[in-house]
Amino acid sequence: MSDKCFEDIVDELHERDRLDVYLTNVLDDATRSAIKKFIKGGRVTVNGGVCKRPGRSMTAGDRVSVEVPPPRAELPVAEDIPLDILHEDADVIVVNKPAGLVVHPAPGHYTGTLVNAVLHHCPDFASTGSEAERPGIVHRLDRFTSGVMVVAKSPRAFTNLAKQAAAHEFERQYLTLVRGEFPEERGRINASIGRSLRDPARMSVTGINGRDAVTNFRVCERFGVASLVAVRLETGRTHQVRVHMRFAGHPVLGDPAYGVAHFGRWHVSPETRAALEALNGQALHAERLGFTHPATGEMATFTAPPPADFQAALEALRAECARD
Repeated sequence: MSDKCFEDIVDELHERDRLDVYLTNVLDDATRSAIKKFIKGGRVTVNGGVCKRPGRSMTAGDRVSVEVPPPRAELPVAEDIPLDILHEDADVIVVNKPAGLVVHPAPGHYTGTLVNAVLHHCPDFASTGSEAERPGIVHRLDRFTSGVMVVAKSPRAFTNLAKQAAAHEFERQYLTLVRGEFPEERGRINASIGRSLRDPARMSVTGINGRDAVTNFRVCERFGVASLVAVRLETGRTHQVRVHMRFAGHPVLGDPAYGVAHFGRWHVSPETRAALEALNGQALHAERLGFTHPATGEMATFTAPPPADFQAALEALRAECARD
């Protein structure tokens, strides 16, 4: 299998980012350590020239290319990684995935994933599923999206849950912090999503080879500069919430690819700015997941609160709003 070429043009959201930080953000499943190896190994070019400096500062308009090596043939191995388990039985394990944890092995991140953690916790897990490198995985969350996920532990659970996921039968609600305020209290975004024509590594709202995508939202709190929004998905497209929020004019805070990643020009207190800059990726949390249990046939629903960095940013925005 040959190398895969990733190409991108740096936009204003990433201006002043270090090269290694920028690539870590736009290559969704790659770790920063792997990115540094790509750079120092001569796999990265900037404006047509090889760049081996991880700390090079990005400028809007820079053209960046990366030769990403193909996945390794080795199967994932068990690793003793802590899991926040919300529920477990013979068929499923439901976890609260932290932001920063990749769901399954991928180029640049072959270890330290949720799959490696579940393999350690459930020794028989490796035989579950149709793909050996991602056993039991019937849906996923982006690397820096936290929240509730279900993983199949048995073959019957995998088949059943995979069908539910494909038919969009999971009940999924997210909480997110977005820029600005929606004029309405509730809304529905119906806009197809497909690969960006300018950057195939990203998704965008497009009518060319796009797939139907529907996002329902409800404004929970307003802070002037930002809002807390509850989002319910009718479909499950890649990066759907992040793409639809940007399309609606209210991108997700802390999102390096589609949202607001820099807060230096925001008219907020230093304390609020510090809390926003401390976000570990996008302020997007899968708060609730519901599915029909493959063994009992009954609806099972699980919830988890947002992580500490999300909560800190939310409290800072509340305090900022109260001062105004």
